[in-house]
Parts: sequence; C-alpha cells; structure tokens
Amino acid sequence: MLQSVKKSQKIIKKIFSEKMSAFAAVLFLLFFITGICCEIYNVSCRVNHSTPFYMTGNIDRRNEPPSNDHWLGTDYSGKDILWKGVFSIPTALKVGIIGSGAAAVIGVLLGVFAGYFGGKTDDLVVWIYTTFASLPTLLLILAFALLIQKGYLSESLSVIFAKTAALLNVEQGMLALYIGIGLTGWVTLCRVVRAETKRLKNAAYIQAAESLGFSDLRIIFRHLLPNIMHIAIIYFTMRFAYAVMTESIVSYLGLGMQMTPSWGKMIADGQQQLWRGMWWEISTATFFLFLLVLSLHVLGDRLRDVLDPHLQDI
Repeated sequence: MLQSVKKSQKIIKKIFSEKMSAFAAVLFLLFFITGICCEIYNVSCRVNHSTPFYMTGNIDRRNEPPSNDHWLGTDYSGKDILWKGVFSIPTALKVGIIGSGAAAVIGVLLGVFAGYFGGKTDDLVVWIYTTFASLPTLLLILAFALLIQKGYLSESLSVIFAKTAALLNVEQGMLALYIGIGLTGWVTLCRVVRAETKRLKNAAYIQAAESLGFSDLRIIFRHLLPNIMHIAIIYFTMRFAYAVMTESIVSYLGLGMQMTPSWGKMIADGQQQLWRGMWWEISTATFFLFLLVLSLHVLGDRLRDVLDPHLQDI
C-alpha cells in the first residue's frame, strides 16, 4: 500500500515537472470539479422537481451578443450561453468516464485472458475483436442510440434502461451512447494487452508463480494485471477524449442529449444562427470542447512517457 502511494506521488510529481502537462492536469481538474458541482446541482433540481436556472431564458433578450449581463451572449430562447456551456461539462465527463471505462475493462479482461490461456480462448477473442473491428463504429453507435430512443426494446429492457438512466441522471439516449462506446471501443486495447500478456507470460516471476501452484486467476489478477495497468490507464485517457468527441457528434446529429445541455447540441443550434452573424454559441461550445480534449491528449502523452516501462522506468 505504502509503495503504491509513493509510486502515485512520483507519477504526479513527474506530470507537474513539465509546464504543458501541469497546465493540462490543472485544466482537467478544473473541468472535473466544475462537472461534479454542476451534477450535484442537477440532481438537487431533479429531486426537488425544480427547473435549473440555466434552462430558463428571457425571450425578449434572445440572440443577444456578449455583454456585461451575458458574457457570452444568449441563444434563440434567451438562455445564457456561458451557463449552457458550463453545464454541458457533466455530459462530457460522464460519457468519457463511463464509456471509455467500460471499453477499458472489456479490452483488458479479454486481452489478458486471450494472451494467458491461448489456444481456443485466444482464437475466440481474436474472432470477436476482428468482427468488431470490421464494424463501422460511429454508425453502430448511432443505430444503437436510435434503437433506444425510438422505443424498439422489449418492455423489460425498457424498464431496466429507464431505471439505470435515472440512477446515472442521464437521458436514455445518452445511456445508449455510453453502452455503444463501451462495446465498440475496446478492440485496440485488447490487441495491445493480448500481445503484452503473451510476452509477460514467459517472464521469470510468472513461471515461478506457476511452479508454486498458484491458480490461473491468482496469477492473472495478482501478477499480470498490475504490470499491464499502465497500458489501460494511457488508453483510458485517450479513449476519454474520443468518447467526448463522439458524444458531441451524436448530439449534433440530434440523437444524443435532448433536454440537458451538450456541446454538440449547442454547435447544432449555433450553426443555424451562424449565417446571421451570431457566432457566440457555436464558438463557446467549440472552445470548451477544444480545451477538454486538448488537456486529455496532453495528459495521455505525458502518462505514456511516465508509465511506459519501455520509455522510462519508474
């Protein structure tokens, strides 16, 4: 435990030793804290059956440019653009954490089992990820989201989806997006983990554990997984950014968020006003999206340098 704490402290120290990665870490932390605060407010409004303040607008002040009253202007219904952008952060964070987290778990487990056991298990996993790799990912996610939104599920599955969406405080269409990203985003990680597991399987400490009679599951979870977690962490960071951008694309196409603010939905709404010279809504959403994705990519690159044993021994 103490060794893990010291290692974590060393990783954090190395991240903050470079200005760019330190800036990215602070920026992401600000996004994360802001998202938590916004989500707490959203949940309290849902529990109290009250309308969030950012959802109320003054129709007499619609499409106003940035001013002292509204720093980033208002939209077509008089809602404040700045608050819409800020309260879109929980949407991005949840899709990133849940979607990329599910993909990371699936990829690591399938990859480590395929690499360790080999044989028919390996052949089955290779067939599965080859099949998924041949599917058009974005179209599959869109089809899955459309399937949920249009109510094509059975009654029992609809109830399960509704309860899960309520628990996560998301719309059912967004829950479908989470699942779609999780089911389609694990292929690359699975390939890398499978190859790394095959290499580590012949390491001396793994062979020593086998000679001592340790079970396969103990070897996998106590000896193999800790030595490939750096791959999962790096992949999770990169996939997080992809999940955020995917959500924006799906919401832009009208299959994501319907009632809750989303940067993709803001871009779609702002596009309709852009030809009239009203640039503030699409610019705000794009700027927020750019900052979050940039911070994730910089952190991912730095984590690769810090955690990858081939690049630097920690």
